[in-house]
Amino acid sequence: MDKLRDVARALPPSRVSQRLSWGFTLIVAFYVLWSIGTNKHFEWHVVYQWFNEKTVLNGLAMTLGLTVVAMIIGIIVGLLLAIGRMSNNRLLSGLSGLYIWFFRGTPLLVQLIFWYNLATLFPRVSLGIPFGPEWVSWKTNDLITPLTAAIAGLALNEAAYMAEIIRGGLLSVDHGQEETAQAFGMSRSRALRRIIIPQAMLAIVPPTGNQLISMIKATSLVSVIAMGDLLYSVQAIYNSTFAVIPMLMVAVMWYLFITSLLNIGQSAIERYYSRGERLPASETRRLPPVKPRVPGQEEP
Repeated sequence: MDKLRDVARALPPSRVSQRLSWGFTLIVAFYVLWSIGTNKHFEWHVVYQWFNEKTVLNGLAMTLGLTVVAMIIGIIVGLLLAIGRMSNNRLLSGLSGLYIWFFRGTPLLVQLIFWYNLATLFPRVSLGIPFGPEWVSWKTNDLITPLTAAIAGLALNEAAYMAEIIRGGLLSVDHGQEETAQAFGMSRSRALRRIIIPQAMLAIVPPTGNQLISMIKATSLVSVIAMGDLLYSVQAIYNSTFAVIPMLMVAVMWYLFITSLLNIGQSAIERYYSRGERLPASETRRLPPVKPRVPGQEEP
């Protein structure tokens, strides 16, 4: 005990507290993992049996497909909304703000159920001249399937959040960049494509990665409208086998695996975009000193 006290006194107080916190964290983590691993009610053999089952993998593929499609549509619509929100046209800016207010202010689950039951309000969807002849029409139930309702609900909701992320990224770029581009004869749209958006990516990419991870988890809500995603596939299995906890653990493990991969990718992208922000101290020390230039002296 005396030797331990001497070692503890020799270490800085911050290092002692850090080592104590790490030790406590490891003990708690080991206890939690041991409790989960030895709890027979988790039925790990059932988890292993169904983890790679075809129905589960099909649900996982549907979850990933919905995520990709909804994110692509959400980013495109969000970009248009962000540009409209920043427009000098008050009508366009107001309509964009109204869209963002509505879709951010209502729960995603409510939006999904609304799209799924759209035929209650509009039994038919038609194209034509307003208050005039119709060119073509369809039954709403033929158009709004669980798949289209899921894509519409996820994508349009995501567009509202992406609009604010993109708008914040665009506002982070110095306004003088656009003025300089226009002074060189660039149109506003070309300056936006060539100068503003590439610089704004530094502020847009990290929160977009967070939205992608959130989208993976948000797809579980489409199980309410009978869409065959990962959670719905798991529910279909435990409704017949009554193995509720093991099947939920299958879903949890797949969600954790996918989101962990996305976290790694997001960290790599963030490092890529932030590599030019600050040089390491070692690199700074290796830079040659800057000598003041004397007027009239020729440069070497």
